[in-house]
Amino acid sequence: MSIAFTAGKKNFPTADTTDSATFCAPVSTLCHTSPGNRNPVWTDSGHDGPVQARYRLTFPAVKPRIIRKRGGSRNPYAAGGRFSNMGTKKSKRTQPVGRTGDDGSTRADPTRIQTKIIDDVFTDAVEMVKPRFELDYSAYLDRLWQANPEIHRLLRQSEDLEAAREAIYTYLEKAERKIFEIDNDFHILEKATVRESIRAFKSIIGPINEHRTGVSALGHLWKLARPEEGSTGKDVSVGFLLEFINLFRGVAGQSNIYFETKEAKKGIPDFLLKEGKLASETRTEILDDMGATVSKYLKRYPSGLDPDVQNWRRENKSRILKYFKADEADWKNPSWQLRHVIRDAKPLFDLIELTSGQKEAVEKAVAHHIPFGITPYYLSLMDRQLAIGYDHAVRAQVIPPPEYVEMMAEHRKDRSVIFDFMGEHDTSPIDLITRRYPGIAILKPFNTCSQICVYCQRNWEIDEVLDPKAMASTEQIESAIAWLKAHRSIGDILITGGDPCVMKDESFRRLLARVAAIEHVYRIRIGTRTPVVLPMRWTERLADILAEFHDPGRREVCVVTHVEHPYEITPDTLEAVQNIRRRGISIYNQQVFTIENSRRYESAKLRLDLRQVGIDPYYTFNMKGKEETRRYMVPIARILQERKEEARLLPGLDRTDEPVFNVPKLGKNHLRSWQDHRLVMILPDGSRVYEFHPWEKNIHPTPPYNYIDVPIYDYLEELASRGENLRDYRTIWFYY
Repeated sequence: MSIAFTAGKKNFPTADTTDSATFCAPVSTLCHTSPGNRNPVWTDSGHDGPVQARYRLTFPAVKPRIIRKRGGSRNPYAAGGRFSNMGTKKSKRTQPVGRTGDDGSTRADPTRIQTKIIDDVFTDAVEMVKPRFELDYSAYLDRLWQANPEIHRLLRQSEDLEAAREAIYTYLEKAERKIFEIDNDFHILEKATVRESIRAFKSIIGPINEHRTGVSALGHLWKLARPEEGSTGKDVSVGFLLEFINLFRGVAGQSNIYFETKEAKKGIPDFLLKEGKLASETRTEILDDMGATVSKYLKRYPSGLDPDVQNWRRENKSRILKYFKADEADWKNPSWQLRHVIRDAKPLFDLIELTSGQKEAVEKAVAHHIPFGITPYYLSLMDRQLAIGYDHAVRAQVIPPPEYVEMMAEHRKDRSVIFDFMGEHDTSPIDLITRRYPGIAILKPFNTCSQICVYCQRNWEIDEVLDPKAMASTEQIESAIAWLKAHRSIGDILITGGDPCVMKDESFRRLLARVAAIEHVYRIRIGTRTPVVLPMRWTERLADILAEFHDPGRREVCVVTHVEHPYEITPDTLEAVQNIRRRGISIYNQQVFTIENSRRYESAKLRLDLRQVGIDPYYTFNMKGKEETRRYMVPIARILQERKEEARLLPGLDRTDEPVFNVPKLGKNHLRSWQDHRLVMILPDGSRVYEFHPWEKNIHPTPPYNYIDVPIYDYLEELASRGENLRDYRTIWFYY
């Protein structure tokens, strides 16, 4: 029977889905599982007949479970995947550059993102992601050539790679000119897709990009089209083929973005052909349909403000208080919460259900002294039983996946070098200070938190949760203050760490007073996750300390927090936020876009819930390219798709965040700006390579940075394992 990978009815109200399994990746494909066969067979929904793919995705046997939802209903699906479940197939990686072996030779270091200078860019080392595959995918090759027979013909006829390059460039130039002709019936929006696809294709086959990346996607395509050249069919992945299936369709005006099984043609919609009330009624029907779709998706993601969720969490709190022999007064006391931060495995095992993989990872993290900690309050946000599944993002914040623990344990001694993706060693002119912009500096006086986020940018700096040695020395702080005074162009100071709000009140006040005394400082930002993980920390006293230095017209004090998911937003968070806002202090959110909040409208729901409690969305960060947290990563194409197809349907006041990519050593790059990045290569494993231009572009000649993204195919594979209907994501391939 077909189980686990279907996208039918779920434990929550959901948008319309099909009853068939939807473990598929092509933009216009569906796949189905037949009775008795757990491996998907790929079919094409927009073309003739099923494609019997010889390549089948294989998963470990999963025994079907009957999930009992609160209230007693039965359902074979639990919302939100688990870190230990359904091991998805990943490409094998071979021979990255890296460590020196015992014999003095260089051998692979799969955990470190190597950076090197090639030509006039600095780049991730592409050698790290050269794959070795064992696949038979002739069906995908057939689909590739069917997607654009003309490109196939040109590649077949080219005697060498340079001839192929010239032929493809000529084809693309003709295709681009065609969309500017009067006599064609492409819809104008389809023409826009053609132009963007051509631009991406031209970049991918550019000799300079092959030189910089050390990879020729065109070379792989040429060999695939000419088997006599010796291609074994194992040089590239299905993810690579799917990228070009969709790119081939895109340049031919057959993206099928607007209609799944046909191209959009010229035409004027009915509401523009009508006038007055009749026109507005017709348009209203369209907008109502869109709104109804949005509402269906939003219902999938309850927040901690929902009455049912509040009831569950009251039960959780009672169980935790009983375990620690405490009462309600203790619970509301931030000092009690900090004294009872869960730092080892036993309380966690006693209080919530964990998978065997999670248990093993936690035990190993504790044994190897890898920073780990959870406040009792944050533990109460986790569903006691795995089957409920709404808490997947909460668990993922603090319960480390096995590969993270393994890498952190292996590199315990050299982690400050291995895991410093942002290159803070090279952007810290003095202890406690990081600077990447002319007017902003980061001050890090306190090097620990009330609990540890697994994918923390500075996981290499923190030794342990609530480390007693976390506070910087008076000498270090005074030196940092003196440095800030000497650099008068810096007017905006972000105080972070660690979490400065875990400091004692008087220590925190003294620090704020020292920073506020700097004449040219006009804004002090406090980076803290306490409104989410320790909201009772926001006492009247702490809020008054901030207000003391908030002087409108002269100096602003604001709070920047980090809420990842609607399920983290609770009445306690609301109370803490309002306690701050009553002092006239603004609160902003920096979301990290991960596998845990990237499903359809999941981040849209977060934005709405943030605004409801008084937090303004500020930034949405593309997940850092840190190998130890690779499992959390989402392709850049998905964050662009989310912004255009989901966030855009919200009112402007709800979508005030900007999607950004943090370039190592340099800083933020706005992802929506075509002029700030470009796609330069598709690697054999399906990874995209992006060239990110620095924020200094047009201001100062700083070299760009080449970044290797996670394959879209791998991401869709993970979504499918979590029960997502991949038809919802079919346009992702056309976001470059």
